[in-house]
Amino acid sequence: MIKHYIVERRSWILLFVVIHGLILFISYVDPQIPFMPILYIVFLSALVFILFLAIRYNKETKFYKSMEAWENDLDLAALAHSSSPFEKIVEASVINQTERLKQRAEYNQMLVEQEKDELLSWIHEVKTPLSAMRLIVDRVDDEAIRSQIMYEWLRIHLLLDQQLHQKRIPFMENDLYIELIQIKSLITKEMIELQSWCMQKGIGFELNLEVQEVLSDAKWLAFIMRQLLTNAVKYSHSSDIVISSYLRGEQAVVEVKDTGRGIDARDLSRIFEKGYTSTAMHQDHAATGMGLYLAEKAAKLLLIHIEVQSEPGAGATFSLVFPKHNPFDQITGM
Repeated sequence: MIKHYIVERRSWILLFVVIHGLILFISYVDPQIPFMPILYIVFLSALVFILFLAIRYNKETKFYKSMEAWENDLDLAALAHSSSPFEKIVEASVINQTERLKQRAEYNQMLVEQEKDELLSWIHEVKTPLSAMRLIVDRVDDEAIRSQIMYEWLRIHLLLDQQLHQKRIPFMENDLYIELIQIKSLITKEMIELQSWCMQKGIGFELNLEVQEVLSDAKWLAFIMRQLLTNAVKYSHSSDIVISSYLRGEQAVVEVKDTGRGIDARDLSRIFEKGYTSTAMHQDHAATGMGLYLAEKAAKLLLIHIEVQSEPGAGATFSLVFPKHNPFDQITGM
């Protein structure tokens, strides 16, 4: 700040130097004016001027120091009170701009909330005819036609479910209910949802569950598992998907392993990015790049770590690593 203050006052400092330099020059060239007394006066004047700058520095930079330290969080309480006329002009401008930004932020937040509520309402309304459509499809006699319709129905159902959870994730912490969850029943329910799709692709499931229970939120854990199973089914064909659970030290691990097309090494570090699909299969228009992104985001809030191992053509293994001891233990009193 000292450097900025000197630069700001450089014209005044230069004026002082020029005037006193001119006085010394005149006293030097004019023998009628004693040089040494003038030099002494200029020296004392310079000391007073330096002291004056030091005093004014603390007074004049207090307001601007507070602005420099201001985090721009629209909280005006952190700003120092203005004293000079110019500072008052700056303060008034900052206050006006901040008030406008607050109003615009509140208006935008209201629009976002309104859009979210409308979308959630629309999703719930669409689910009603979708459920009715499922009952109608079950009455179709032709097995081949019923299988094709069920596959398309499932795609719509999964996309709606993904959109619903995407809108709920920002408020996920308000929606958690931590409890002991039976892994087998949770996974079985998700397998049944994907049954028609798996039959169409000739895919089966193999369960090897050493760990039977985990501590988490059932609804959000089901959503994460749904994304992993959907991915495994989507990129596999005529093979089994192996789901296993075991203890790694004091941590419970749930694995979903498929033998599908796998993931390229250059994609592994980016598969959880929003909207990222693939570099090797960039023409895959069915991929949205949202499933794994949402799964990883929900897993973080549940203190679950997702690991992935894969080789192109050899399938992929996604692991959900649950912490054995975590804040959820205290919440549930276990």
